[in-house]
Amino acid sequence: MKCRRVLACALAAAAIVSSGDAGAGDALKVTIGQRGNWDSAVVHLGVKAGIFQRHGLDVESIYTSGSGETLQPVIAGSVDLGIAVGTLGAIAAYAKGAPVRIVGAQATGAADYWYAKASSPIRSLKDTDGRTIAFSTNGSSTHSVVLAFIKEFGLTAKPTATGNPSSTLTAVMTDQVDVGWASPPFGLREMSEDKIRLIARATDASLVRGRTIRVIVANAQALAQRAGAVSRFMQAYRESIDYMYGDDPGVIKDYAEFVNVPESLARRVRDEFFPKSLIWPDEIKGLDSLMEEAVALKFVAAPLSKEQTGELISIPGAHH
Repeated sequence: MKCRRVLACALAAAAIVSSGDAGAGDALKVTIGQRGNWDSAVVHLGVKAGIFQRHGLDVESIYTSGSGETLQPVIAGSVDLGIAVGTLGAIAAYAKGAPVRIVGAQATGAADYWYAKASSPIRSLKDTDGRTIAFSTNGSSTHSVVLAFIKEFGLTAKPTATGNPSSTLTAVMTDQVDVGWASPPFGLREMSEDKIRLIARATDASLVRGRTIRVIVANAQALAQRAGAVSRFMQAYRESIDYMYGDDPGVIKDYAEFVNVPESLARRVRDEFFPKSLIWPDEIKGLDSLMEEAVALKFVAAPLSKEQTGELISIPGAHH
């Protein structure tokens, strides 16, 4: 009898935990573009600090080589959220009827940059005509930036998908591609050792300056069914950013270990390249001009209507 009572109590407790968003330990599966970038390390550092757990969330992170690989599992419904998805890619997917919703900004402005081998004759974007220039994956923010470089500067460079910064560096150093892309801390050591040369920054393209070029997206069905869990995720995300820019030295130590760089370089990445405003999630900035770019770069045939934009973008708990 006692055993049955204990079992009944255990089952009742399990039912309470599993019923609804209020239960502790809600599982969320998340794809994240570019493992190791400071701006894509929010979840890792927040989980390490116990912030997401305090909000009753059990977050599983799956890293990808770029926006296309991050977005597809969200569309398929095999993950709940995708982080660091190119804004134009998200708009294009929604316009095609994909079950995608934007629930936060991920990068407004960018620290991404483009480089060539030190021995290369390429010294600026104007030298890239007839050459290959890297981006991560189709529909990514780096893809958008490269297309914007070509359009704004009248280039005849050939955009080439090369995946993450590590595989891109290999492609550049082995002459498979002429111009590579990276985001700090990737490439800073090679630059200091004069192995590679800076060619352009993402912010050289007007598409990037002051605009949200990457977003956090949710599967529409997951968002409808688990709105509370997604809302708590976004709150934990904000608290994780506050922690990343606070006084706790543990965050720099954890990030340095995560990326396998010295703490001095980890601190430099944060302080020199990523102002807090760059990764704050509460507002999609420059939406009108982004929509114009989406049309000009053929991501969509026409701008989304006000109603469509309202359905696409909803940021839980945003404070502007």
